[in-house]
Amino acid sequence: MSAASTCQLIVLARWPAPGRCKRRLALSLGAVAAARIQTRLTGHTLMAAKQASREFSFELVLVVEGLGSRAARRWGQGLGADRTLLQGQGGLGLRMQRQFQRAAREGASQVVLIGSDLPQLEGGDLVAAFAALGRREGVLGPAHDGGYWLIGLRRPEPELLAGIAWGGAQVLEQTLAAMARRGLEPELLTTRGDLDWARDLVPWR
Repeated sequence: MSAASTCQLIVLARWPAPGRCKRRLALSLGAVAAARIQTRLTGHTLMAAKQASREFSFELVLVVEGLGSRAARRWGQGLGADRTLLQGQGGLGLRMQRQFQRAAREGASQVVLIGSDLPQLEGGDLVAAFAALGRREGVLGPAHDGGYWLIGLRRPEPELLAGIAWGGAQVLEQTLAAMARRGLEPELLTTRGDLDWARDLVPWR
């Protein structure tokens, strides 16, 4: 990251190999179709990031699961990421926390993290997230299923994401409570939906 770049957009992505991604979607559509959809979703996410970068300057960091470092870098370069890293071991909360801590060590003062399964994502959503961090210490994008599709912080909060029941309907509520205990009152963005099941494809067709 250059000295002038103090904002990072981190995209968590899984290599879209059949049988290794979108497992819930694969139950109804098959592994090959699910992998094709994941490929489209990842491309859409990076396209939205590029749109946002025309309005707000940030480093786009693709953080990959399912590939070795060399293959991940090639994939990230093809997608237009500024940098590609590996997610590493551990549960979702640990992998997310690891990225916030890394970005802070590198001098980032605003860090936004998203996944790569957001068919409704727009560049304006990401611009709004960074704008929110100009006003608040944190920002969250609520999801229809009780989770969230985006989290942003000005600084890493140790153990903030520990003890969250990932995948459940209380993820947003639990994260808001954890933030409140630390004196953080995040700004909330537009509620969005991710794509996990075949029924989630309906508004995306």
